[in-house]
Amino acid sequence: MPIIPYVFAILDTSVLVSVLRSKRGASFQVIQAIRAGNLRVSVSVALVLEYESVLLRPGLVPSFTTEEIHQILDAVCLMAQHHKVFFAWRPFLKDPNDDLVLELAVAASAPYIITHNISDFVGSDTLGVRAITPSIALKIIKP
Repeated sequence: MPIIPYVFAILDTSVLVSVLRSKRGASFQVIQAIRAGNLRVSVSVALVLEYESVLLRPGLVPSFTTEEIHQILDAVCLMAQHHKVFFAWRPFLKDPNDDLVLELAVAASAPYIITHNISDFVGSDTLGVRAITPSIALKIIKP
């Protein structure tokens, strides 16, 4: 895999859930890479609403209040590039919520979707988007 100065990607919701559950894993290091400028991410209104919907599910991330979740999402939005999605590829994947992630990746010309659920994005490569785990993203980011 070629090493580039930064990686441009879309974060699947599973990565944010993982970050809020543990500061020890690759997902947390991915967030650190965003903060350091080694990883650039994009969001859309639909994706931020998906993040919010999932993160606010009762018991999913019990260490955080609703207000703290909103502050975290605000921080993600501040660090991310914002894109509008003007077209839909649906239905393309098994889950419509995954379709919105893929559609954003295509609209933003992001070569990667960082996710813990690689199997949810089978076929995304036909649209020029590769689903990778946070661990693989870190290998691409760092020499």
